[in-house]
Amino acid sequence: MKQQKGSPGAISKGVFGRLLRYINALYGGQLVIVAVCILFSSIASIVGTTFMQRLIDDVIFPGMESGIDAVRTQLISIILSMAAIHLLGVASSFLYTQIMAKVCQGTLKAMRDDMFGRMETLPIRYFDTHPHGEIMSTYTNDTDAIRQLIGQSLPTLMQSVLSIVSTFILMLYYSVWLTLVVIAVLCLMFYITKRFGGASAKFMGAQQAALAKTEGYIQEMMQGQKVVKVFNHEPDCKAGFRELNDALYAAGEQANRAGNVLMPILNNIGNLMYVLLAIVGGAFVAAGVTNLGLSGVGTITIGIIISFLSMSRQLSQTVGQISMQVAMVTMGLAGASRVFALMDEEPEADEGYVTLVNAVRNPDGSVSEADSRTGIWAWKHFHKADGTTTYVEVKGDVRMEHVDFAYTPAKQVLHDVSLFAKPGQKIAFVGSTGAGKTTITNLINRFYDIPDGKIRYDGINITKIRKPELRHSLGMVLQEVNLFTGTVMENIRYGKLDATDEECIAAAKLANAHDFITRLPEGYQTKLSGNGSQLSQGQRQLLSIARCAVADPPVMILDEATSSIDTRTEALVQRGMDNLMAGRTVFVIAHRLSTVRNSDAIMVLEHGRIIERGNHDELLALKGTYYQLYTGAFELS
Repeated sequence: MKQQKGSPGAISKGVFGRLLRYINALYGGQLVIVAVCILFSSIASIVGTTFMQRLIDDVIFPGMESGIDAVRTQLISIILSMAAIHLLGVASSFLYTQIMAKVCQGTLKAMRDDMFGRMETLPIRYFDTHPHGEIMSTYTNDTDAIRQLIGQSLPTLMQSVLSIVSTFILMLYYSVWLTLVVIAVLCLMFYITKRFGGASAKFMGAQQAALAKTEGYIQEMMQGQKVVKVFNHEPDCKAGFRELNDALYAAGEQANRAGNVLMPILNNIGNLMYVLLAIVGGAFVAAGVTNLGLSGVGTITIGIIISFLSMSRQLSQTVGQISMQVAMVTMGLAGASRVFALMDEEPEADEGYVTLVNAVRNPDGSVSEADSRTGIWAWKHFHKADGTTTYVEVKGDVRMEHVDFAYTPAKQVLHDVSLFAKPGQKIAFVGSTGAGKTTITNLINRFYDIPDGKIRYDGINITKIRKPELRHSLGMVLQEVNLFTGTVMENIRYGKLDATDEECIAAAKLANAHDFITRLPEGYQTKLSGNGSQLSQGQRQLLSIARCAVADPPVMILDEATSSIDTRTEALVQRGMDNLMAGRTVFVIAHRLSTVRNSDAIMVLEHGRIIERGNHDELLALKGTYYQLYTGAFELS
């Protein structure tokens, strides 16, 4: 149930019913108890107004004529009955509020679990096209709006509806004529509620959307504060925030204005209904008008009028409560629409069936599946045509054949790209920004699927390989390092969750990270936070290499891994990467041409096409683009 494009604050059709079904699936039994308790609470509240009629008509007036002793027993009975019913109402209210607290928080927990579970299945394209701040807003603001809807608005609405129905039944029981007066006034109240409530709903949806955009902007500015300060863009950033904040203010001001104007109007109409009932009822009593009610035909008494006045006051307050919940309901439904939209996003498609298994090499050179880790991997390929299974040793032979690709239909990124990397070769990509270097590595990982051409891994079309298995065989060291809150050891182990401490330490030594780790306050148990902000860029990169090393993949992708560190640190990182690359197929993206000189093949890309290929010496001999880049005649942009 996705939101319409262009209206991020819109409420999806049927979202209220879906939300109720979602809650019912989790807490159906508790909801039945809640409904019963609310029913008892509502009846207790309404029945309390009938005691006034009994007290006046059966006790006060008879007591004035025959003395209080004659009606003492009846008075005590009325008081005890009133106390018992109100006690039942209080107990019912306490019970359902306790249950709803559990239902509300349990539902939100389940929603967050479902959202996060679905988010982890989404393709990279989703995160590239949705601001991270807006996604975070779904977990915070939208779920908080749902909390208010479930915890406050739903019980209030249920109780209000039951109160209105019960009040109408009692009113009809006492007097049809006075009930008609109430209905006429209520029609006016509901018309005004619908008119102003509809406007409030529209503005509340816009407010939620504006809030999400504002939070997205704040998160973006927080992440880029160094860049903002370096380029003195504080005034521009403040101007951009003011623009978004003004839009949020306008949407919020409109929503609150539409919502706040409703209650005073309804209160005054309720007062008008109170006065009308008093006048009409008094006139009926004075004129001796025959009363018609569900209880039968009789006369309108002072007790009936007093009870009617109490019920009318309670009725107008109930309608006012409903009107006050319109804003909360609208915000909650707008939030639920965004939550369900995230849950309904299409997960990453994976039609692959070839899996990665531990293997053992047979005397004849073939491989077969092993029960434990052997250091040898194989592709387990089940052939649907004849039902046979073959095993292909993972060697890291990667080939692209006539690949075309575009992130959007309007702009082609790769044009008829063909290349090959034999097992153990180091392949480098060189070219200006936007030439398509990173796109090629994204396609090898199947972060994006190609519409034309083929990519083969050890002779197998990668569309046949299950994505988790494919990515398990690939290691990536990126320019932008992501470290997670936890210890240094846990961050290294992220590459292989079942790795032992000894394996993690061996990986750190391989990556040249062991020395600096042992100098940290608590060594491998040093806590990292804020993406490892207490470490230098080079140290963070070494941890990234160690994390990749512990995974021990047959194919490595290094995406400008040394472009953001100093030359001295680069030498240390480069030695770590050289250790990691030994015996593996490696794809390297680098702006510094000195890091690719020893590559087996260098691909020079421009505008999504491979314009030159060869090793360092061959490309220098061509005296083409690579030669000009290397000699400084051209510069990478």
